[in-house]
Amino acid sequence: MKHPDEATDVVDPALSDDSAPLAREIADLTRRRRALSAQVLPLPPTTRVFTVANQKGGVGKTTTTVNLAAALAASGARVLVIDLDPQGNASTALGVEHRAETPSVYDVIINDEPMAGVVQRSPEFETLYCAPATIHLAGAEIELVSLVAREQRLHTALEKYLEESAEPFHYVFIDCPPSLGLLTINAFVAATEVLIPIQCEYYALEGLSQLLSNISLIERHLNPNLAVSTILMTMYDSRTNLANQVVADVREHFPREVLDALIPRSVRISEAPSYGQSVISYDMNSTGALSYREAAAEIAHRGVQH
Repeated sequence: MKHPDEATDVVDPALSDDSAPLAREIADLTRRRRALSAQVLPLPPTTRVFTVANQKGGVGKTTTTVNLAAALAASGARVLVIDLDPQGNASTALGVEHRAETPSVYDVIINDEPMAGVVQRSPEFETLYCAPATIHLAGAEIELVSLVAREQRLHTALEKYLEESAEPFHYVFIDCPPSLGLLTINAFVAATEVLIPIQCEYYALEGLSQLLSNISLIERHLNPNLAVSTILMTMYDSRTNLANQVVADVREHFPREVLDALIPRSVRISEAPSYGQSVISYDMNSTGALSYREAAAEIAHRGVQH
């Protein structure tokens, strides 16, 4: 045992200083920003159509839809968001008009209006577009029941719109309501890929088997091209053991589908929609925006690999 007067190893003050974690965080953010700015994201050779789905509410479906779409548009892709949720939150976040009298997705799937008549360009980015939802969509589930080819209506309209579009779209993201009704079935039939946001919480996997079972049914009977391609972990808090355990569990179950990017709990992500913006345009260098940009980059690179 050393005598108190004997020399001891010198400790770097920074390591015991309260500012060290902050310095590490700033260095990490700087590194991530540089890595993203150095990347040129590849564009898919054909349009990739994603349905963003999870029948659980509050897992970040709309937030994920809007921010991935904005991140890809910011990188130069032409992106269309179809707001299929009667609440219209994706339309709000993208800054597009969606009052009751606005031509909307409702008119497309119920009244056979061409999609070209309802799509608006978002003020966020030159290459970002949105087919808005209005309150009328709330009654669409009931109205769809009696219509011919009720599960195919969005698919038919979207296919025609993409074929007739003057410039090709690289990505389409369909934001679903938190249910497994006819609107969500329309979204599954219209898409080729399913993106499932999963919240990093105790009941993360609860209900997922039901969702996967329904997707399997759609694939067998209505859309053989449908596959769950992407799972994104949202509302991640690295300080909790629970969040890290949930991520580990989901990765174990779905090793190929889960993205490396983790979306943190973030004040900036929560604030952005109230300004009619995605977090990408609201604060591009925030942790939340960087995480969504990283997720978008993974999706872009995976599409080319496939």
